[in-house]
Amino acid sequence: MCLIKIENLVKEYDKNTAVKGLSFEINKGEVFGLLGPNGAGKSTTISMLSGLLKPTEGKILIDGKDTLKYPMLAKNAIGLVPQDIALYPTLTAKENLYFWGRMYNLSGKLLKERVSEVLEIANLEDRKNETIKSYSGGMKRRINIAAALLHHPQILIMDEPTVGIDPQSRNHILESVKKLNSEGMTIIYTSHYMEEIEYLCTRIGIVDHGKLIAIGEKDELKKSVAKQDKIEIEISQINPHILEKAKEIYGVKSLDINDNKIIINSCGNKNILSSLLDLFSKMNAKILSIKVDEPNLESVFLNLTGRALRD
Repeated sequence: MCLIKIENLVKEYDKNTAVKGLSFEINKGEVFGLLGPNGAGKSTTISMLSGLLKPTEGKILIDGKDTLKYPMLAKNAIGLVPQDIALYPTLTAKENLYFWGRMYNLSGKLLKERVSEVLEIANLEDRKNETIKSYSGGMKRRINIAAALLHHPQILIMDEPTVGIDPQSRNHILESVKKLNSEGMTIIYTSHYMEEIEYLCTRIGIVDHGKLIAIGEKDELKKSVAKQDKIEIEISQINPHILEKAKEIYGVKSLDINDNKIIINSCGNKNILSSLLDLFSKMNAKILSIKVDEPNLESVFLNLTGRALRD
């Protein structure tokens, strides 16, 4: 069931167009990964989705409601976890949560209950009376997430929630995302850590230069480059004649050298490895090691954008 529908979304800044006609849907109850290199338009899209920016053109529908016509309904449906910490450092965690709870019009017994619940999710009940400035980076991020959950949002948007934190806090956040999703929450997740996207997300959209260039389930996206494998073969001695012959084998897309290793990007020939081994055997080249890397999300991203995610 479609919960979020984005139609021909455009955002212009003077002469720069940051988002260029984005259209896609996010289903209720899924963890949707939004990926893109720096400057691709991710943050602008998230800002429009959460109501912080007004689109130049296009529509955003949440549960069938146009967010421009019903801005408060949309904002009440969303909990936003920004990349930058949105907490008051001189206040305690509990005081911060009470402040943000009141911003969501929570009060009295309900506010007290919700603060207690989100502190439990953050696993920081025993540190609630300490100031935020005394917290580690990971603890701050956990309270940042807790603040976004106070009003029981339908949708949680998490923008780089694990940047610069310790492994324990990172694991806690990832498991919290899994648990929240298992309870029915729809989550939009951006990260520069591809392993997080692999672990959490059911579907993925990749944006570049303000446009959506791919969308689908993880396996679907991997299949889009399934015929492109990276083969790394270390041989005892490399000479130009071996390289020229290897380049002639059907399916060799590109060939690089690293010390005594021949690194081959291949496509379109399932027999390419046996052909290479036959070649090296005929030319008396002793094979020291073989490594074959099948496509993963990193290779999908690299293939589509020409850049690694962290570039």
